[in-house]
Amino acid sequence: MERAAVFDVDGTLVDTNHLHVTAWWEAFRQAGHDVSMHDVHRAVGLGSDDLIAHLLGDGRDTGQDDAISAAHKTVYGTYFERLRPFPGAGDLLRRLDSEGWTVVLATSAGGSELAALRRAIDADDVIRATASSDDVDSGKPAPDPVEHALELAGASAEHSFFVGDTVWDMRAGAGAGVLCVGVLCGGIPRADLEKAGASSVYRDPAHLLASLSKSPMTAGG
Repeated sequence: MERAAVFDVDGTLVDTNHLHVTAWWEAFRQAGHDVSMHDVHRAVGLGSDDLIAHLLGDGRDTGQDDAISAAHKTVYGTYFERLRPFPGAGDLLRRLDSEGWTVVLATSAGGSELAALRRAIDADDVIRATASSDDVDSGKPAPDPVEHALELAGASAEHSFFVGDTVWDMRAGAGAGVLCVGVLCGGIPRADLEKAGASSVYRDPAHLLASLSKSPMTAGG
């Protein structure tokens, strides 16, 4: 049985969360909604449909949803060529690959956005598969994306782990039965990640890489 190292991408491997906040804030503004950047930040990590529903509620004019999502994509797309990985992101994936882990991404990004993220990470040589929320019935915090990543890797939950930066990531990983590892580089407090299911929390990929030999992943792998 393979063992999988599953990674969220936005805010975990690539420094994009605040770009997403700005893009969503502008998209909501264009649609006539005054949504605070703080609230948007706390919702980042949800798929587009769920994020809009979370921030505007069930009583919203759902006829605006597609336009809001499209506006976000347009604004965010202007950043594609400037995306930057967090320190150690690519090196972490290569180290895990060299130690026998099957590296899989679990993200809601697709198409040109996913291509831009992968260019930023610059580790295509060790990324074995990508599980998108588009491939499953429900996105995070449902466990479906993580479970799909495990299927792609041919790995069991008990021998795998999931690294993410949001409470939605931790809830998804916990629901899938994998070891959940949080990183703080996405801007969510440690206490929130731990409450949502993180067994350990690191500053960023570089900190996790430096701590790998003493991490729960090595102990459990």
